[in-house]
Amino acid sequence: MLPYILSLAGITLFCILTLRAGIHPILLSLAKIGLSGFFLLLLCQLAINFLLGFAWKSSIPDISFTRLTASRFVRDAAAACLPFSQLGGMLLGIRATTAGHARHTTNEQPINWMEGIAANIVDITTEVLGQIVFIIIALLCLIGQADAGRFMWPLSIGMVFLTCGVAGFIWTQQRSGNALQALARFFAKHISAEWRDVLADNTENFQSYMEGLWGNPARIGLGAGMHLLCWMGSAFMTWLSIILLGAHCSFLNALAIEGVVCGIMSAGFFIPGSLGVQEAGYVALGHLFGINADIAMSISLLRRGRDIVIGIPVLLLWQLYEFRHLKRRS
Repeated sequence: MLPYILSLAGITLFCILTLRAGIHPILLSLAKIGLSGFFLLLLCQLAINFLLGFAWKSSIPDISFTRLTASRFVRDAAAACLPFSQLGGMLLGIRATTAGHARHTTNEQPINWMEGIAANIVDITTEVLGQIVFIIIALLCLIGQADAGRFMWPLSIGMVFLTCGVAGFIWTQQRSGNALQALARFFAKHISAEWRDVLADNTENFQSYMEGLWGNPARIGLGAGMHLLCWMGSAFMTWLSIILLGAHCSFLNALAIEGVVCGIMSAGFFIPGSLGVQEAGYVALGHLFGINADIAMSISLLRRGRDIVIGIPVLLLWQLYEFRHLKRRS
């Protein structure tokens, strides 16, 4: 019930912002882009998506770049195009990481569910680490801007809580063995001997794999740095969108807009697709930098348009892949 309520609230906020900005001005702004401009934005987005694959590969050396990149495409497409929160996209990303039989690790071993979960958890963690640095840079870009305090203080406090949460999450990942073993022993009392052995093996596999990943901090740091580069790429796309829409904005101002909007969206991650939250963020930050509401709404709609144009084919191809794999097994 809660996802439906949140989705309805997001749709309502989206409609209110659209009506206030005016449908006709928004359409006029989008018309300035044209197909060539939108195609340019799509190419930039695809470049960032492949760079996200390299960021994941930097932290997970024993899974192929092709599989990680494809899984990242599926994870992002599910979060952007399906009525799920970010958690739902992660679950589909784990499935995509482990799906099929043709892809293996560099050790020629199949990827099981525990390894898929660990790989996605580490990638999301390094992405959040890069995001924290990105939002801090964005907040620094807001210094000296009139009326910026209403964004700086809430986001600064939020960053403190997020940093503490990520630190605890990393600590849990590095020392998950005891907790997982205790949980496995609890469940082992209520299941058959066959499933008990499977649970014990998977728990040990997850623990050893996670410890191996976090045992190489240089790779974790490289993954976080690559993710920061991807976040900077998203700021570049915001700046490019503003220019194509006919407005004037420096790259540092665009970085501030994108960074603060990302912080706002992170706070509303439980709303499917960040519907309404994303638009409110762009409108509020755009107003701070003298960007009209119709331009700000157009930036958000262009972002959603890119996600849909890329995400829908990705989900269809993934479903076709799953169907063919099931057909071979039957």
